[in-house]
Amino acid sequence: MKKIRCRFAPSPTGRMHVGNLRSALYEFLIAKHEGGDFIFRIEDTDQERYVEGATEIIYNTLKQTGLVYDEGPDKDKGYGPYVQSERVKAGIYTKYAKELIDKGEAYYCFCDKERLATLKTEVVEGKEISIYDKHCLGLSKEEVEEKLKSGIPYVIRQNNPRTGTTSFHDELYGDITVDNSELDDMILIKSDGYPTYNFANVVDDHLMEITHVVRGNEYLSSTPKYNRLYEAFGWEIPVYIHLPLITDEEHKKLSKRSGHSSFEDIVEQGILPEAIVNFIALLGWSPESDREIFSLDELIKEFDYRRINKSPSVFDMNKLKWMNGEYIKAMDFDRFYEMALPYIKEAVGGKPLDYKKLAEMVKTRIEVFPDIIPLISFFDALPEYDTSMYAHKKMKTTEETSLEVLRDILPILEKQEDYSNDALYQTLLAYVAEKGVKNGYVMWPVRTAVSGLQMTPAGATEIMEVLGKEESLSRIKKGIELLENK
Repeated sequence: MKKIRCRFAPSPTGRMHVGNLRSALYEFLIAKHEGGDFIFRIEDTDQERYVEGATEIIYNTLKQTGLVYDEGPDKDKGYGPYVQSERVKAGIYTKYAKELIDKGEAYYCFCDKERLATLKTEVVEGKEISIYDKHCLGLSKEEVEEKLKSGIPYVIRQNNPRTGTTSFHDELYGDITVDNSELDDMILIKSDGYPTYNFANVVDDHLMEITHVVRGNEYLSSTPKYNRLYEAFGWEIPVYIHLPLITDEEHKKLSKRSGHSSFEDIVEQGILPEAIVNFIALLGWSPESDREIFSLDELIKEFDYRRINKSPSVFDMNKLKWMNGEYIKAMDFDRFYEMALPYIKEAVGGKPLDYKKLAEMVKTRIEVFPDIIPLISFFDALPEYDTSMYAHKKMKTTEETSLEVLRDILPILEKQEDYSNDALYQTLLAYVAEKGVKNGYVMWPVRTAVSGLQMTPAGATEIMEVLGKEESLSRIKKGIELLENK
């Protein structure tokens, strides 16, 4: 068995799209599951779409997601350069394009924009494309030489047949046959001397000995053209795995408007990188069991690309948030505290409270980090609330009984010096015992007074401990005032 080699070859055109990250993850898992190599290559031949800083984004994304590559621009194992623009300078693509010309599998094309604009168009897979008419294929060798000497701009095109069929095999979609009439003579080398994505991809995959090519199923229609290149060179064709489309909840293609089309978009919404990796692994692939939470090491052991589904996968943000919540619950507290701290400080207006206690309150109650802010913002300022909140059927409280409890408890709490949770709880329990009532009969009105909310991340005495004596008493007095004046 040949050692499996998978490559991730993104273009530095902006933030990393979820589909690209899934391709990277699947390539990583396929390689690592079989003890193979994961190669990182940068495809920067499309200079018009190049975005400054995008290469750093790709490096950072791979680092944050734990997709450690075995080879890449900074880890040359003898297959470099791993950046296509550097490979252009080395003359790699021109050399192979000229080899195809010598074999009659490619040709120089000198047609200008005006002539190309007059060509017929055909609808292929719902898209209107211009089909080149092989006009320059008829030029004699002498005519080609003359035009080259004259400095007329040119491209190099693949010479595809217009009759018959081309077949190829995909691991998920099986055997696919395409009419050659659909195969345009695609450009291999552009007029600026740079190779097209399609050509550079094939040359680099062969030279880097890539065994498995993993990409989105939008490339299925281009695969016959790739295979004709492999066959023209006499190269071994790799194993193809074309992945299903990822859609939003409305079954439309993920777009920037969705707010979660890129890895960075999702991280900025308070999602952990490890949760994103786990979630994206399940966008198209399913394990043998019903299990949903996997570490990266566990995914490596479990991943079998034959279990990838052909149907489109829906990016369900609610499910990702749920999964993230599970990761937060299981997270080491110190790491959680470090990540939660900016949100806690924002929520309480930077007040000098016990931030660690606030972190403990919210850790098991949030799905994403921004959830922290509405949960604890009442510590910053008591919200306005309606006194009807004091009435609770289950606790058997009314506004009248709540007023009585608050009036009774105020002087007791004024005398209390120890405002730790345990001490406060014992004080309130003593009052409960003295009155012969249930805990909720007392705890509900006190918690309502100190929080102004029906739902809080902690009980009355935990809240008072963080607020401190002065603020707690102030809020209880406010509760009494509201109930007296309702």
